Amino acid sequence: MPGPAVVELVGAGFAYEDGPAVLSGIDFAVPEGRSLAVLGRNGSGKTTLLRLLSGGLRCRSGRLRVAGEDVAYDRKGLTRLRTTVQLVVQDPDDQLFAASVGQDVSFGPMNLGLPEGEVRARVRAALEALDITALEDRPTHLLSYGQRKRAAIAGAVAMRPRVLILDEPTAGLDPHGQERLLAALDGLRGSGTTVVMATHDVDLALRWADDAAVLTPGGLRAGPVEELLGDAELLDAARLRRPWAMAVARLLRARGLMGADEPVPGTPEELDAWGARSARRG
Repeated sequence: MPGPAVVELVGAGFAYEDGPAVLSGIDFAVPEGRSLAVLGRNGSGKTTLLRLLSGGLRCRSGRLRVAGEDVAYDRKGLTRLRTTVQLVVQDPDDQLFAASVGQDVSFGPMNLGLPEGEVRARVRAALEALDITALEDRPTHLLSYGQRKRAAIAGAVAMRPRVLILDEPTAGLDPHGQERLLAALDGLRGSGTTVVMATHDVDLALRWADDAAVLTPGGLRAGPVEELLGDAELLDAARLRRPWAMAVARLLRARGLMGADEPVPGTPEELDAWGARSARRG
C-alpha cells in the first residue's frame, strides 16, 4: 500500500504569462517509498508539473504541500522544500556549471552550510551511488553525455532528498547508458529515496515504476502502473501507445500460457527468462 504523501499538489493550476492554462485543478500526491512515472505526450505539462512539485514554479492556483504542510515561498520554506525534493532537468548542461564533477556535486551541500567533513561524505556517497567515483576530479566539459547525466543526478542526490524528480532522464542515452542509469536509480530506491520520473516511454514506465500519473487534455489520473497502462481509452486520450509487454502478456493469457497473477515481463530478456521457465515446467 502507498505510504503517506511526501509532497503533493492540491487543486493546482498554472499558466505561463499571456498563455492558456497548462495545468488546472491538479490533485497529485507523491507517496513515500514508491517509484512513480509521469507520462504524457510532448506539451502535455509534464515538465511544468515537475517544476511545481520542486518549487521551481509557483502555483497560480491551489497549493503545494510537503509532509502535510503548505509550502511557504520564503527563504526558510524553500530551503525546507529543496532539502526534501530535488529536481534534475532533462539537459545536464542546464544543471552542471562547476569546473569539476566533485565541485559541482558539492555545491548544494556547501550552500546548506554543512561542515566540510559532512560535505565530503555526501559527495563521496553521491558519486558512489551513481557509479562515478572515478570522475570526481574530471572537468565537467570532458564528460560524455551519459556521464554528465549521472553527474547532474549525483548533485541532487548529495542534498539527501526524500524525493528525487527526474525529467526524461534516459533521453539521449544509448541502451547501455540507459541500463547503467536505471541500475543507479534502483540503488537509490533501495536506500529509501522516492523517485519520480517523467517520460513518454510507456515500456520503460511499465518495467520500472510502481505507480503512474498520466496527463491528458482532461486532467491527470494516477494509480498502479499496470492498471493505468492497461487502460486503452486513457492511453488514447493521452496519445500514448500501448506497452508491447502488456500486449504480449494479454496474448499469452488468452492462449492459456500465462497465469493471470504472473508478473508481466517488462523486457525481451525477461520474456526470454519467462519462456525458459515455462519450458521447464512443461
